[in-house]
Amino acid sequence: MLVDPALGLYAVADGMGGHAAGEVASWRATEVVRQHVEAHADTLRQLSLSPTQANRANVAGMLEEAVQRACADVYRLASADASKRGMGTTFVCLAVGGTKGVIAHVGDSRIYLLRNGQCHRLTEDHTLVAAQLKAGTISKDQAASSQYRNVITRAVGIQESVQVDTLVVDLVPQDVFVLCSDGLHGYLQDEELVPLVQEHGLEVVPRRLVELANERGGKDNITVVAVRVEGEGAHAEETVEAQSRMEALRKIPLFRHLTYKEQTAVLSIATTRTFPAGHEIVVEGQPGEELFVVIRGRVTIEKDGVEIAELQAGGHFGEMGLVDNAPRSATVRAAEPTRVMVIARGDLMALMKRESILAVKMLWSFVQVLSDRLRATNSELSEARQELAVAQAIQPFAEE
Repeated sequence: MLVDPALGLYAVADGMGGHAAGEVASWRATEVVRQHVEAHADTLRQLSLSPTQANRANVAGMLEEAVQRACADVYRLASADASKRGMGTTFVCLAVGGTKGVIAHVGDSRIYLLRNGQCHRLTEDHTLVAAQLKAGTISKDQAASSQYRNVITRAVGIQESVQVDTLVVDLVPQDVFVLCSDGLHGYLQDEELVPLVQEHGLEVVPRRLVELANERGGKDNITVVAVRVEGEGAHAEETVEAQSRMEALRKIPLFRHLTYKEQTAVLSIATTRTFPAGHEIVVEGQPGEELFVVIRGRVTIEKDGVEIAELQAGGHFGEMGLVDNAPRSATVRAAEPTRVMVIARGDLMALMKRESILAVKMLWSFVQVLSDRLRATNSELSEARQELAVAQAIQPFAEE
């Protein structure tokens, strides 16, 4: 494990391989990643100073490169020593940069986020059973008893390179991140984490979790690192905005069926913009490829120069821009100083290409939204036809 508050880096690596090989793989991977992050500490500092989309991507890319370097290094060591042939390790880390945390992950070690009394798993196990569950070929009950539940499909060092999952997450004061090996989560239900942390406090939680896993069987290595986000201070405004973004996103039909991890992935590609009162955010007739969500302030919607609606914080507009480049059907104007979250079509499509399950859920949500709109339009047309029929029936009497 690695706990380096000065660098802002925390990690857990669970080695595999005969004799001392697993220990060598996990230690070496952790050390290579630490050295790489230390050499690129300025990338993390830039994220702390300015959490722009580019800086977020830079840190995610830097962590991915660090894990790839570790993978190549462990593979080289294994290739040079027959006693270590085939050694490898899982790896999960959290890098902290200001109000953002960036996760890199390979294997079946996990990171949990405990926020507002709820537990959210931010990593996806790279195991055969997890892949079968995702494909729908086995049930959860079958997965729990499967003889293949410990078969890993991705690890650091087994091959010269590996696919690395990364995720950018907002940091909110009092958030608790728990990094652990499968020696813990194999004996613990996700929902048990919150009451355990609340009961024992962060300082003793890692030891208590290890004891609990041992009490329940403890047949594997058990490693736990717990990290808490401290204080409000200068980042109070960013904290409030981070919470507002997630709350608003979860209410939008397009994203309602995504898991918390998937919603976090969508937030990681979003940007924010501020518009002064009276400024046009989108213009009727012009093409657009962005979804807008009002985080703070108020906007008016105008059709042919006439105000037809108003949206406040939590409202959204422009979602059809995520589907095609058709002209905007109305003008949206800031009625007062307004801050909006923006999700661009290109960024969302790139995310969907990387996350196939998220893509399926998103496409299904698109179909549902379009179906609801078609149903509403048909209802309105039916009412209009009835009104027209009544008017036509009354007209001859009026003429007489």
